[in-house]
Amino acid sequence: MTAPRRSDATRAAILTAARERFAADGYERATIRAIAADAHIDPSMVMRYYGTKEKLFAAAAEFDLRLPDLTAVPRDTVGARLAGHLVDRWEHDETLMALLRAGVTNPAAAERMRDLFAAQLGPAVAALAPDPAEVPLRAGLLATQALGFALTRYILRLPPVVAMDRATVVAWIGPTFQRYLTATRPGG
Repeated sequence: MTAPRRSDATRAAILTAARERFAADGYERATIRAIAADAHIDPSMVMRYYGTKEKLFAAAAEFDLRLPDLTAVPRDTVGARLAGHLVDRWEHDETLMALLRAGVTNPAAAERMRDLFAAQLGPAVAALAPDPAEVPLRAGLLATQALGFALTRYILRLPPVVAMDRATVVAWIGPTFQRYLTATRPGG
């Protein structure tokens, strides 16, 4: 077994600092100098490993929603299960917060968010949607709910939304997710 290289530790420190800084300041206000200071390294090292702020952001913004296999869940509870899962992900990982903050003002970050939700949410929706042609629409509607909730709770910090406990969030959002995942298309 080989010992970890020092460069691996440096890369990890840079990514940790970048995720925290992008989450706290957003893409536009985060600087290479501040990220380097947070990682306790020289700014030239950040540039050596990542080249540009945009490339650093792309590396720091790797995010796995870790979606559960919703086909293994009773069909009438998939909305609640997905809502609870996403709340848990929002609560315990600042990477998605950094992406959300940056996606509001930066086109590359917005594209990354679109890619992330299409690649990860699309297949979960496809496994449940009554009509395969509706998968992109249903995934998009789920994203509006998930991202809208995250924006109001974690970025704008709207007091009534911040005050809700997990069970209350799931009780309110779960039925909407359920409809987007499994209901017959309105008027269809």
